[in-house]
Amino acid sequence: MIDASSTRRGFLAASSVALAAAAPPMIPIIDTHFHLYDQTRPQGAPFPFTPNAPPFLPKHFRESAIPLGIVGGIKVEASPWVEDNLWVLMIIENEPLITGMIGNLDPLKPEFREYLDRYRKNKLFLGIRYGNVWPVHDLVAAIDRPELIENMKAFAATGLTLEVANPRVDLTRATLRLIDKVPDLRIVLGHQQALGIPADPAIRKQYTADLEELRKRKVYVKMSGLYRPRGATPGTPPDANDYKPVIDFLWDIFGEDYLIYAGRNKAAIEILQSYFMAKGRPAAEKYFWKNSIPAFKWIHRDPGQPQLSA
Repeated sequence: MIDASSTRRGFLAASSVALAAAAPPMIPIIDTHFHLYDQTRPQGAPFPFTPNAPPFLPKHFRESAIPLGIVGGIKVEASPWVEDNLWVLMIIENEPLITGMIGNLDPLKPEFREYLDRYRKNKLFLGIRYGNVWPVHDLVAAIDRPELIENMKAFAATGLTLEVANPRVDLTRATLRLIDKVPDLRIVLGHQQALGIPADPAIRKQYTADLEELRKRKVYVKMSGLYRPRGATPGTPPDANDYKPVIDFLWDIFGEDYLIYAGRNKAAIEILQSYFMAKGRPAAEKYFWKNSIPAFKWIHRDPGQPQLSA
């Protein structure tokens, strides 16, 4: 006599295996923006701004990244201390999940090229961050200074990446002026979605035109996490409908070839996965990992990290 319940269990088990086999593999994720810091060092640390913040080191990045499907990450320097570039390179050397770092060098300093020549010899040094980061870093104010342009020409010649952050309308315009003066620069706009969409029609029109022009120059945009609408209650789960206008705004300008993912927030990942999978798996793969390769030229260090086909 056939046991109907056993047969049913066997069928369900077989069906589960078949569905799992038929399901497309998860898209790997490269997190292109996180910070490392340790205020317990003898010299302390200027970042984060919260006193006595617990350290965040390579092991902490691994612990927070792996459960989210993140297979690699690019560390972005948040310290203005030039020595911290070396500190980061040393502590990420033995963590293959970290594919490189964007450093912090001031292109207005007379020693800029000396430090640039020193750090660029390390394959994990992928570029620098400049723009509106610290009070002494002000691309808008410096855009017409000859030493900035000459140092940026020297920087462009190295093939490294310039990340411009944090976003403002005037910083976006200054970025366009910079690339006019130094056309060979490879540029990533950081945290661009955090600016949202300007409410003033005239400002929005100019801002949109500037972004469209930057897209023509093959500038990448880092959509890190999600824009938080004004008035949203802190701590409440994100609502995809709140974020869609900003994501649509950037998608309509930059499309599938120039948007890059960053962040380690589970809710944000789920919203963005849903959005980009609706555009098709090829678009989602470009956003979550493929576009980060030409944008940053990061180093493949771990077997779990994907590679572009030859």
